[in-house]
Amino acid sequence: MEPHQEISADASLFSAIDLIVQHDCVLVRDSERKISGIVTTHDLGVQFGSLAEPFLLLGEIENHTRGILTPLSRAELANAADPDDKDREIEDVADLTFGEYLRLLTDKKIWSKLGLKIDQKTFAGHMEDIRKIRNDVMHFDPEGIAPDDMKKLRSMVVLMRQVQILGAN
Repeated sequence: MEPHQEISADASLFSAIDLIVQHDCVLVRDSERKISGIVTTHDLGVQFGSLAEPFLLLGEIENHTRGILTPLSRAELANAADPDDKDREIEDVADLTFGEYLRLLTDKKIWSKLGLKIDQKTFAGHMEDIRKIRNDVMHFDPEGIAPDDMKKLRSMVVLMRQVQILGAN
């Protein structure tokens, strides 16, 4: 039997990661020096998943969005740029912000050119929801991401995959 490992309840999870991974678990001691819990490698995995999933989903949504907008010309992309940001050069779709993607997707002429087989207003509404969630995630909202927002992100990934499949046919 190996000796157990302990951390203080006040310790940050990040400072304990190596110890937890090395020993598979650590015991947590509270301020009264009583064992108050255990943290396992499984707990680390769950925590990592809850923190990383929104970033991964947003990354997939942005990649799909870039794929949708790829047929646009450099001039069309540049026209979507924020007019207050005149010094920024737009070479391709990756140079745009999420808000600029939305600007393109709400333009009827651009939408027609993209030939997407989905209602523009509905799609743009979903993208606006994603933009708001993205801002909260990227600015590390202290409240975290709500379960309903996670559901919207997951649903949007499914929708984007379907749009991509429809566009390939």
